[in-house]
Amino acid sequence: MALSTLEKAAKYRERLRAQGLRPVQIWVPDTRSKTLAEEVRRQSLRVSQKDESDLMDELDMAAFQIEDWTW
Repeated sequence: MALSTLEKAAKYRERLRAQGLRPVQIWVPDTRSKTLAEEVRRQSLRVSQKDESDLMDELDMAAFQIEDWTW
């Protein structure tokens, strides 16, 4: 008898767990969202108006604000 899709997925997950792996769920921005497109455009326009050295300074400051950030 052929396995159902759910049974195949369960067996696949069991094999991965047997290899010492575990599942992780990651949430990412919905690239189809109009809100995201507007925010990307806003940020792109803001960045395009900055002097490169000012932009690099801002990126460095943002990076240093991240806990445990290392170079």
